[in-house]
Amino acid sequence: MAVKIRLARRGRKKRPYYHIVVADARSPRDGKFIEQIGSYNPMTKPATIELDREKAFDWLTKGAQPTDTARAILRFKGVMYKKHLQRGVSKGALTQEAADAKLTEWIEAKEAKIAERVEETRKEMEEFRKMVSGEAKPKPKAEDDNEAAEAFREDGAEEATSEEAPAAEAAVEETPAAEETPAAEAPAAEETATEEPPAAE
Repeated sequence: MAVKIRLARRGRKKRPYYHIVVADARSPRDGKFIEQIGSYNPMTKPATIELDREKAFDWLTKGAQPTDTARAILRFKGVMYKKHLQRGVSKGALTQEAADAKLTEWIEAKEAKIAERVEETRKEMEEFRKMVSGEAKPKPKAEDDNEAAEAFREDGAEEATSEEAPAAEAAVEETPAAEETPAAEAPAAEETATEEPPAAE
């Protein structure tokens, strides 16, 4: 008989939660199972996973095959790591005490991360409730848009000044030459104007 560790769906429409069960591979998804070893609720943030690690490890050593999702859950809870360490113990690479110490350290670090995420979610929910109740006012969206527009204008102004600088220098260089030409022509025109009246006499 092929035995699988898999999820059995529970809950109402669009609000699922799952039982982690050990069942015959031939039985239907929500049908008869051998043993329930945990639960999984994906609707919370972070997802809530309750698992009996000892039972899950015992079934793995007996040859039960987890589905992809169940394998991810077992990896997340440290059952697959325990199996890896026990393989090392059986080969003589580790002592049982060292393996247990490594597993305990890994589980404590993982639980600390999960606790931090739960605390972050709790703070976010508190801020959201305060905002909804009117105790804390959210930052107006118009101010964000204005700040973004000003930042865009500043960037554009900087780019424009950097692009216009060479053009302005070129214009400055061209301007004296243009001014010199009429200035040179002006005395010649005055000389011809002064010479003409005596010729008329």
